[in-house]
Amino acid sequence: MSSTTAEPEVDGFEQRLRQRAAAKSHPLDTVPTDPALAPRGRIPNTPLSVSLISFILGSLFSSGFLLFITNGYERHWWSTSQVGFYIAAWSAFHWGEFAVTAGWNRDKCSVESFLLDNGTLYHVAHTTALFEYLLTLYFKPQWKHYPHVTAVGVVMTLVGQALRSVAMIHAASNFSHVLAYRKAEGHVLVTDGIYRWFRHPSYAGFFYWALGTQLVLQNPVSFVLFAAILWRFFSRRIKAEEIYLIRFFGDDYRKYRNSVGTKIPFIP
Repeated sequence: MSSTTAEPEVDGFEQRLRQRAAAKSHPLDTVPTDPALAPRGRIPNTPLSVSLISFILGSLFSSGFLLFITNGYERHWWSTSQVGFYIAAWSAFHWGEFAVTAGWNRDKCSVESFLLDNGTLYHVAHTTALFEYLLTLYFKPQWKHYPHVTAVGVVMTLVGQALRSVAMIHAASNFSHVLAYRKAEGHVLVTDGIYRWFRHPSYAGFFYWALGTQLVLQNPVSFVLFAAILWRFFSRRIKAEEIYLIRFFGDDYRKYRNSVGTKIPFIP
């Protein structure tokens, strides 16, 4: 009579735990739970990319802020406090976009939450603004010496940044950098907090943030271009987004839209 040795039976509960652990993303990964929000840009969606970008943005912010509070370095004609504030504001904005998403909207967080891969026109606009400032500063430095204009720009930039960040934090998982074409589970209409006074506070915040940076640089040409381009973009974006919001929330959103404005000029 022959005998065979039976292999030990794998515990079903333990096997399920291993499978669940294998399927679960690593805590440091930045992978949105919704496949529709998966990054499709040129920046790798890895913890290494996130840490490297954060380091670079932090270094730019520190350099710019130091330049701003020390009122520039006299030995270099281009190293003014205005340039310092502009660099600090730009780097803080992009880091803040990722930080707020990671802290209050984790399921939608990825490397694209930095908004660095934001289209060619976006980077052309900021490069043009910096070029206008430096060109004018070199040939007509007296045109950049209006401290009251700079002060107004600093306040507008800070208020715009605060408005956008507060809006994203308050909306939490209801906020998305990508236009939503379908109502997600748990998606609710937010009408309290900052949304009580601004219908699209994140858009208004960015609008005034961007114009504030151009007042700091005292760029008349870029100020007009920024205003025109951003107005056109947000006008179209809001119209498209509200089609879906009405589809999601019906008369509740219509009532909200009729009672709360965008606070962006000529966009009701």
